[in-house]
Amino acid sequence: MGPFTTKKEPDVEAGEKTVDSLDYVPDDGAIAAETFVVGDSWYAKTQRLAGKMGVEQRGIERVPSDERSTAPVSQVGTMWLSANMVVSSFAIGALAYPVFYLGYVDTMLIILFVNLLGIIPVAFFSTFGPRFGLRQMVLSRYFFGYYGVKIVAVLNVLACVGWSAVNVIVGAQLFHAVNPNMPGWAGIIVIAAATFLVTLFGYKIVHTYERYSWIPCFIIFLIVLGEFAHSGHFYNIPMGVGLSEAGSALSFAASVFGFATGWTSYAADYTVYQPVDRPRKSIFSWTYAGLAFPLLFTEMLGATVATAMAANDGDNIYMEGYHTSHIGGLLAAVIVPPLGHFGKFCLVVLALSIIANNCPNIYSVGLSLQLLARKTQRVPRFIWTFVGTLVYCAIAIPGYGQFESVLENFMLLIAYWLAIYEGISVPEHVIFKRGFTGYDPSIYMDAKLLPPGIAAVVAFLFGVMGAVLGMAQVWFIGPIGKLCGTAYGGDVGFELAFAFAAITYIPLRYFEKKHFGR
Repeated sequence: MGPFTTKKEPDVEAGEKTVDSLDYVPDDGAIAAETFVVGDSWYAKTQRLAGKMGVEQRGIERVPSDERSTAPVSQVGTMWLSANMVVSSFAIGALAYPVFYLGYVDTMLIILFVNLLGIIPVAFFSTFGPRFGLRQMVLSRYFFGYYGVKIVAVLNVLACVGWSAVNVIVGAQLFHAVNPNMPGWAGIIVIAAATFLVTLFGYKIVHTYERYSWIPCFIIFLIVLGEFAHSGHFYNIPMGVGLSEAGSALSFAASVFGFATGWTSYAADYTVYQPVDRPRKSIFSWTYAGLAFPLLFTEMLGATVATAMAANDGDNIYMEGYHTSHIGGLLAAVIVPPLGHFGKFCLVVLALSIIANNCPNIYSVGLSLQLLARKTQRVPRFIWTFVGTLVYCAIAIPGYGQFESVLENFMLLIAYWLAIYEGISVPEHVIFKRGFTGYDPSIYMDAKLLPPGIAAVVAFLFGVMGAVLGMAQVWFIGPIGKLCGTAYGGDVGFELAFAFAAITYIPLRYFEKKHFGR
């Protein structure tokens, strides 16, 4: 069956073994947990050791319905609530003035509407997890084919590692704001090590941690809000006009969209243990609410606090703090002078909130790496988690001093490729699969039964062309992006990427399905 062979199910209690624990694939494609420890290979031995330590052994293999959790559906919402009630989200809104020079009202409107749009795909794909028991990248085989999905998996690995690097830099800035003698690399290592410990044990521990970690962060953000409101330093930055304002608004919107929709490529990873009969409306609603509330609250708070940097009132402690320690310095200017040591304690807690933000990234990076080849699947997920942690630390440490440019450029690139992903997967689901009944979850490892992926790959390339035409990056401004602003253009890359991919995919997929019959 594809790269695997179907064999008689091993009798584990009788001590019967196969050559490799991944060689057995039942008819429905779901692999029981005890299968991972069967055999004498290093993979099976490693999995047995992991099981004794309470580490999740399952990777990209389909979750059987009888191994699903009875955890409440609210767990799905709190997962995303904690992952986004973090200082990274605050930073997105805070960059509206120092990076994009936007007015206050237009910033708030962009944050509101773009977030409400960007999280729809995340909530939608989260409903796939309970129905099929398959991870998001594995589900992508039904859109991109068995081989074409490897392109998407590589991009998802880059996204997971990149997000982690960007986030951990924000946390290290907060540590630096509390203690200027603490170098950036030390803060990065502290947060990365703590994140690894949580993600090492897998799905259940990640969900348990995320269920509660949002509470102290929310309280501290309320303190930030209260102290800033009491300070009287809010400044209503007037809205600009003309091409320059339009270009800045479009580029900021692309950044917000990239952050909001960034969870799309691993949405189903965190619902695969939900019961099969869990209502899709419940999954969608809890996911949507769990994303919308923290994103809107923290980004709007960040945009509000950042307005103080625009005031010309002599010594501007907010601008000074921002130049000294970036986002960490901006937050420190709000709560450290009035609260003293307690304010510094709050900053440390916010720095540690990055753990909740990076857990989904580092947990999912191993799943995407397992998808690349048969050999990578034979490396347990938790080993890939460790490798991913080392890689993003290696990126974050030298990138610590260029946070704003790294964040802006990276978020825009994320928006481009995920817009292409959505432009292909949504038409496939709606038009060609005609809903959930069009999927056969048992064939997820069979290249001969999955779509060929030719239409998806070609459409993906057209989507890239759309992104290039519409992008407005520091290092390149596309011909269409150049028309949307003044000297720096305006970024419409993700809109064109989605449109180009969807428009080309639909006719190509029609002919592909007619020719190949799948």
